[in-house]
Order: sequence, then structure tokens, then C-alpha cells
Amino acid sequence: MSLRNVAIIAHVDHGKTTLVDQLFRQSGTFRDNQRVEERAMDSNDLEKERGITILAKCTSVEWEGTRINIVDTPGHADFGGEVERILSMVDGVILLVDSSEGAMPQTKFVTGKALALGLRPIVVVNKIDRPDERTQEVLDEVFDLFVSLEATDEQLDFPVLFASGRNGYASEDPSARSGTLAPMFQKIVDHVPAPKADPDGPFKFLVTLLDRDNFLGRILTGLVFSGSVKTNMPIHALDPEGKVVETGRASKIMAFRGLERVPVEEANAGDIISIAGLAVATVANTIADPTVTEPLHAQPIDPPTLSMRFAVNDSPMAGREGTKVTSRMIRDRLFREAESNVAIKVTESADKDSYEVAGRGELQLGVLIETMRREGFELGISRPRVLFREDENGGKTEPYETVVIDVDEEYSGTVVEKMAIRKAELVDMRPSGGGKTRITFSAPSRGLIGYHGEFLSDTRGTGIMNRLFERYGPHKGNIEGRKNGVLISNGAGEANSYALGPLEERGILFVAHGEALYEGMIIGENAKTDDLEVNPMKAKQLTNFRASGGKDDAIRLTPPKRATLEQAIAYIDDDELVEVTPKSIRLRKRHLDPNERKRASRAKQAA
Repeated sequence: MSLRNVAIIAHVDHGKTTLVDQLFRQSGTFRDNQRVEERAMDSNDLEKERGITILAKCTSVEWEGTRINIVDTPGHADFGGEVERILSMVDGVILLVDSSEGAMPQTKFVTGKALALGLRPIVVVNKIDRPDERTQEVLDEVFDLFVSLEATDEQLDFPVLFASGRNGYASEDPSARSGTLAPMFQKIVDHVPAPKADPDGPFKFLVTLLDRDNFLGRILTGLVFSGSVKTNMPIHALDPEGKVVETGRASKIMAFRGLERVPVEEANAGDIISIAGLAVATVANTIADPTVTEPLHAQPIDPPTLSMRFAVNDSPMAGREGTKVTSRMIRDRLFREAESNVAIKVTESADKDSYEVAGRGELQLGVLIETMRREGFELGISRPRVLFREDENGGKTEPYETVVIDVDEEYSGTVVEKMAIRKAELVDMRPSGGGKTRITFSAPSRGLIGYHGEFLSDTRGTGIMNRLFERYGPHKGNIEGRKNGVLISNGAGEANSYALGPLEERGILFVAHGEALYEGMIIGENAKTDDLEVNPMKAKQLTNFRASGGKDDAIRLTPPKRATLEQAIAYIDDDELVEVTPKSIRLRKRHLDPNERKRASRAKQAA
């Protein structure tokens, strides 16, 4: 059977996972009466809830005697560590762009990687049935993008299809509004070359994805570059320098058939497969016949730009809601994550009670914390901080991001003003149709921490912000942080509406009547710039006297402001932590005792 290996790349929400659903249906992967969930490739709970692809996944369909291995890639730059390596497994890419939004920054990120590897893309303009489609302009934007990414003449001569993934049709005619995806299957078979693999050489296989199975242990997924592999064949793993990492046997070989991983006895050059049987080998290692000593070239990974401190939860409420609370459990879980996710780096602190976790962005680390929380962990999380570097002259540099913002014209002035405070430079500003303006900035990552919530408030929830790592540039100096102080509980007990009523005049509350509180816990945002210690537990003194004039009316409290995990992490200051448990997200001061807080503050000012 002839083979084609292809990756689908697109920006978040441009419809690639929905398109793969239709490719399954029309290739006969599912039975007619089979019950299939929507967006079948988004298999993990967080992917289903957020509607985004977090993990890259392989699948395979058959069409008229050709097996097409398809890799669904994440559209978010925070999960880009997956994308770079996957592109080395495939021989072609389908670039999916929205017929209204056009080429977006994350599209640029992955497309740049694909073009640099010499892959020739097929461009699919998706959602052509949108009422605000601007198909021709979007095509021109894609061409300009390819030119700016220094595409070759061969890559610039790309085939184009117009499709609606949700309705399951594709055509070379932009005015088509019905049909099937047969033109897309045909285009993949005609345009994507067969794998450039050597069937007669010794077995060589490059690991690009890693996951775990409770029964099989490590499962290594990648492309067979040469030769073939049979079950129980002796193999060894080489690191990128050529050193032998471990030797063993291929205890199980699995190939992709639709959504399933199916055990096979043998796999040949050019196929994407998974191998079990090795305990140490990891991503970027070469798995090969014991006679092979030269490793395959592995794609380097962009460095992490942001880090957070994951600590044992030491609040007075520790251990009440979670089942995994010790530093050893947290350590094992983080190192297991770093093993399978090469974009994350974990370092242990000297006191052994906390771990510095570095990654690509707030969203990536937020997803890790949310996953751990659902597994029963309790954690204390610090404010994210960017990772600085030194240039060749010894000067301090920091990461910059390209920020593309789509807003209604009336809010563009506010956005430009707020971004200027965050030391961002305006690169481009142009109308994008429909009364919207597209503004592009080059901004230090440091200034963007915590801005997203404020941005949504400023634009009444209508603005869209996309960020992409750009480069390391000169340090921009001091950037103003959060303007408001916080309201801090001065004791432990239950919040009382009698005390919370007057506190509403002081600021915005984060807690409701009856919630358990402890000393040093943040219960609200102060309307002024300084922190204020308050007593939210004070109850009304009960006496025999009846109040005159109806003063005993019920106190009506405004519903408290509840922060999501990402909002809480972005909100806190350097001297604060987010307490994360399976049931709660609480904000607290790092030092719960007020005297300790004063000492720490004086020490910081002296430094």
C-alpha cells in the first residue's frame, strides 16, 4: 500500500480538528451506525472543555489504496514544543486558514518551521460559507506571509482548496457550497511525496512524541526512517551525540488505524508507529538496530521563556481537599511531565520544598496546573516571571513577543495606551473590515503578564489577542505592575455577611458569606493602592433589644468576583501565592503573619 504522511497546521479555532472528523467519516473509518463524538481528535478533558488542541496526535485513514497518516497539531504557540518535532515526521503539510480571519501569528510560527524544513504546503481556505468571508484577500495574505518567510519558488506555487470542514466539502472553485472532501484526498495523494525512507537499510527510528501506558510503560512514537522492525527484535537508543542510552527489545509495535493504536507484528520504512519496551529513551533519541552508531538529526527546541514556582501547599487549610500533598509526589509528577513534554524544564530548589517550572507561556503552565489539580494535587503557585539572559556584551536581555490584537475601532485608542504603559512598540495598525482594527505590537513578555483580563474588560469582551515569541531583546527597565492593593483577612474563621457588607465600600470582594478563611488570605481587591488588613468575620452582637426603624433588614451582598486559575496566576503580585486544590482556588500572601510581611518588605526595600 502506498503511504503519505501529512500534518495539518492552523491557528486556534480555524477548524482543523473538525476537518479531521469529516476526513474520518468520508474515508469510511467509522461505520455508518457508529456513535462518534464531535472533534474526536481532542481526546483529553481539558481539550474538550477549552475547545483547543493541546497535544499533537497521529491518526490514519485509507483512501483508494493509499494510507494517509495525518498528524493533528496544536494551534497555540504555548504548545509549540510539540509542533517543531512533528514536522520532521511528515512529507507535506495542509495549511488551514479561516476565510475571514486570515493568516494569524500562530499560523506564521508553524508555517515558518514547515517552510524551513522544505515542506511544500497545500493551502486550504476553510469556512468559506461564513457571511463575512473574504477569500481572495486571505489568499493574498497567505502569499505575502510565505514571501516574508522566505519560501522558495516551488513552495510559493502552492495548490489551493476552498472548503467547509463542518459541512464536509472541498473544491478548487471558491463559489462551491456543496460536495465531498474527495478533491482534498486526491490533492494529498498527488501533491505530497511518498516518504523518503530507505526500505533496505538498517532499522532507524526517530522519537518525536512520548506518552505513558500503565501496562506497557513508555510508548515512543515517530517515523521509521529506514529498514523494518519486528516484535521482540533487539534495539538500542542513541542520544543526539551518538552515545548509547539503553539497549532492549521492541516488546510491542503499534500502528495507527483511525483513532486506534493497533498492535502489528512488523513495521516498514516510511510508516509512523509507536514502540514500547524501552524505559529510559526519550524524545529526540534515535531507536535503531544495535549495529547503527550514527544518530538521526533531531530538530532543536525553542527555549522556555517563562517560569513559575510550584511549592508544597503550606496554608492552614492544607491537606483538606487534596490527596497528593507531599513534595515527593509533586516532584515525581513534575519530572514525569518534563520527560514527555520537552518544552518544560523543572529544577529543584535548595530547600527541596519547591520547584522552578519553566515553559513557553502562561497557558501552557496553566494547563499543567489544572491537570495536576484534577489528579488530586495541592500546590502553592507563585507569580510567573520571565527568564532573562545575557548578550555577548554582558547586557541583560529579555523575551519579546509579537502581539496581534483585533478590536472594534472605538477601543483601539485604549488598547494602544495600555500597551504603551507596558513598554510595547506599535509595529502596524490597519482596518481589518467589519468595523475592526488589527494592531500589531512588539512587546516584552514581562509586561504582558496579567494583561489579558484587563484587555477583555477594556474591550467589553470583544477583543481578540494573539501572542507569539519573537526574540530576546534589550531589557526595557521597570514596568508598572498591579495598581490596586488587596484586602487581607486578619484572622481565621468563617466570613460573615455582617462584616462583608461594609467592606464592599472598600473594594471588590472575592469571598462570600460562610466561606472558611485564614490569617493572611486575600479576600478582595482594595480600591486604593495599599494593602489593607480587615476583619471579615465580625458578627452582629445579639441583644434583647429590637432595633427601631427596620434596621435589621437583610444585608444584600454583591456576588463575589471569582477568578479562574489563569486569572488568579496573572493577578497576584511577587509577595503573593495562589493556593490550588482540587476544589478551590484561593489567593494568599506568601507570609501569612503580618509581622513577617513587614520584615520581608523592609528587607526588599533595603536590597
